[in-house]
Amino acid sequence: MSGITTKELLEMVFHEDYEKLKGKKLRMTRVRVPGKEVCLAHVLNPSQACIYQNLGLHIGVHEGEDHTGDAVGMIRFTPWEAVVVAADVAMKSADVQIGFMDRFCGSLILTGGLTEVQTAVEEVVRFFSEVLGFKTCAIHRS
Repeated sequence: MSGITTKELLEMVFHEDYEKLKGKKLRMTRVRVPGKEVCLAHVLNPSQACIYQNLGLHIGVHEGEDHTGDAVGMIRFTPWEAVVVAADVAMKSADVQIGFMDRFCGSLILTGGLTEVQTAVEEVVRFFSEVLGFKTCAIHRS
């Protein structure tokens, strides 16, 4: 609806009632209704510790463990609560760990071997597309 004026919008929304409402104070509220969508699916194979440190993925690592070089899978969802289902699907489909999960923003970060992370991300995107009817994006890899 680019290029529409306030008057045109009000006429469209209120149809016949627009004439009765002219001159009165109206309160307009915008509400974002998220669709069913996987809007980011990316797999990267980092080779440097700074990637893990900047993502906060080194927190909670047991002494002597070094996950440098592990792959990272990042997936973003709307509605945001879908991330819980995605984490379950990912954990059941491959040997990956949850690096980060945010059910309030819909972000999921998976870590593990490159093949495992790739498999988990692919399965999550497939499940959301074929089983749940979500609009999905292509999986990118770097």
